[in-house]
Amino acid sequence: MLVQALKDQGVDTVFGYPGGAVLPIYDEVFQQNDIRHVLVRHEQGAVHAAEGYARSTGKPGVVLVTSGPGATNAVTGLTDALMDSIPIVVFTGQVPTFMIGSDAFQEADTIGITRPCTKHNWLVKDTDRLSGIIHEAFHVATSGRPGPVLVDIPKDVQFATGTYTKPSPTASRYQPRLKGDLEEITELVAAMEKAKRPVFYTGGGVINSGPAASQLLRELVEATGFPITSTLMGLGCYPASGKNWLGMLGMHGLYEANLAMHDCDLLINIGARFDDRITGRIDAFSPKSIKAHIDIDPSSINKVIKTDIPIVGDVAHVLEDLLKVWKSRGRKTNAEAVAKWHMKIDEWRKVDCLAFTASDKTIKPQQALARLEALTRDRDRYITTEVGQHQMWAAQYLTFEDPNRWMTSGGLGTMGYGFPASIGVQMAHPESLVINVAGEASWLMNMQEMGTAVQYRLPVKQFILNNERLGMVRQWQELLHGERYSHSWSEALPDFVKLAEAFGAKGIICKDPADLDDAIMEMVNYDGPVIFDCLVEKHENCFPMIPSGKAHNEMLLGDAETQGVIQAGGAVLV
Repeated sequence: MLVQALKDQGVDTVFGYPGGAVLPIYDEVFQQNDIRHVLVRHEQGAVHAAEGYARSTGKPGVVLVTSGPGATNAVTGLTDALMDSIPIVVFTGQVPTFMIGSDAFQEADTIGITRPCTKHNWLVKDTDRLSGIIHEAFHVATSGRPGPVLVDIPKDVQFATGTYTKPSPTASRYQPRLKGDLEEITELVAAMEKAKRPVFYTGGGVINSGPAASQLLRELVEATGFPITSTLMGLGCYPASGKNWLGMLGMHGLYEANLAMHDCDLLINIGARFDDRITGRIDAFSPKSIKAHIDIDPSSINKVIKTDIPIVGDVAHVLEDLLKVWKSRGRKTNAEAVAKWHMKIDEWRKVDCLAFTASDKTIKPQQALARLEALTRDRDRYITTEVGQHQMWAAQYLTFEDPNRWMTSGGLGTMGYGFPASIGVQMAHPESLVINVAGEASWLMNMQEMGTAVQYRLPVKQFILNNERLGMVRQWQELLHGERYSHSWSEALPDFVKLAEAFGAKGIICKDPADLDDAIMEMVNYDGPVIFDCLVEKHENCFPMIPSGKAHNEMLLGDAETQGVIQAGGAVLV
């Protein structure tokens, strides 16, 4: 029943790890060839791999693990997917129903443990309900604001027989609202017609809504001429080469993007949730703007920031109606004022907040990513990341023209995410170039998945910016904790080249800037998994940076000439 349900849901790949409580399911998996099973090396890796698969395809990722520690090991991935709205369906084994509550071997209260970190979960005690629950699980995971769900299946239910039912999404009680209120949409259009300093603030909800949403967004931006910025999760929904693109905003966002958000008079939030890495100090966030918020999740409206024009609905549906209303009213904007607004933004651009001084002795991490971008931007490329400084540099220096090309852990900030995520992406796109930008500390958290990459001949590239430090922790300790570097480095790092070879992969080490381009091309052109150990400057800080508790117009810049706090108008307070 489970295997048939997966087939009926269009599933072609499952990431998992067997154990006693799921052996009946694994026995059925063995006897069919329609669904690929990927044997990971840790259940956390399974969920992150499914996240990478889901984020890069737009389809739900599927996980199969056993009871007890199999389920508890999946909790970090479930929470990560919940925070970033990634559709995941996790199947866990459970001890037989008559043993539940008896502290049986490998028993855990999986439903209780995972209730806070899933959209919904089910414990199946009736075999006749199993197929219906599985179909409902896929519907819940992929509808509305996407997210993870979990189905816990006791072993006696797996052995039993019952009646199978075909999927019928229309029968579900969960039917999120897709169309936005036309009066609110018209109110937003009226505000757009008058705005002198508008800005589109976009997030992962645009990507989750599907390709149509990104296309409609691009049409809207080009038609209105309004500037656009994005959260970490929304990169790619609007092309980085677009003339209205401001770059990423937020704690490590670009100078011009953050000042535009602070000084705008109309802020149009499309599929983002006003999280703290974006807003900074809430009482000083975009203080003079009318705020509109388009989101499919009603609970996100007014949760953090008071919204003047709330629109609940799916991004694609709302943007379609928004364009229709705007066109029917004459395609009006305050063009003269918007042109002046762009001139002001161009002044902010001149600060060149991502400028860095390259060295001929040591590889700067910014330099490593700038060269990676230059040498791979024209390829069919997918990027995943771990979490830390390298993640922010990747967001700053790598560019994305399309959605679903950038996979990173945004809300939970999960170290160890990127490597297994790259495996999931490569399984979904076997002919594409998949690169995981990593820090050595983050990468070591799920290094065991190198076995998965080698077993399935996945040519994933692990691009490790190795500063021998917990880079972001060290940066905060330098700036906020009196340079007391409490446990922010390791004195026992492996030889990554030997580690790669031990797994049967290729290892490359580079520490000379003169060798960087050749080493990157060697990595890219190798037909197999690679660990690239890029030894970078140990104490480089990631800027711009909005210090904790500060407003958008108070940024630390890293360039020697402009080191200090930058406030609106460009004044430097050293």
